[in-house]
Amino acid sequence: MSEKKKTLDMAESADIELMDNDKNYTINFYKPYFYEGESYDSIDLSGLEDVKAADMIEAQKVISRSGELTSTPELSMNYACLIAHRVTGKPIEFFYNLPAKEAVRLKNLVSGFFYSRD
Repeated sequence: MSEKKKTLDMAESADIELMDNDKNYTINFYKPYFYEGESYDSIDLSGLEDVKAADMIEAQKVISRSGELTSTPELSMNYACLIAHRVTGKPIEFFYNLPAKEAVRLKNLVSGFFYSRD
């Protein structure tokens, strides 16, 4: 099975709320996430609908400058964090400090969005 297909399957099976009627992409955290003294129960990534090629290119440039080598950056954790930072306006550190389980769910949602069939 290809890496892209696996990512799609993981995104579909993850506990991620995808409301097709209003295209609201929300990850409901398993437990509250505390960042800079504030508690978060979820994160809304509906801004994914507004991502442009320029945003994707900029994220890829950041990854390249970091020395990370990947043939499919849109499947990486770093890329998902960079895109989430871009669409939410939250600091990149917000995403880099997510608990591992939530970070994987974020990566699956972002990758799944880019590789969705619709």
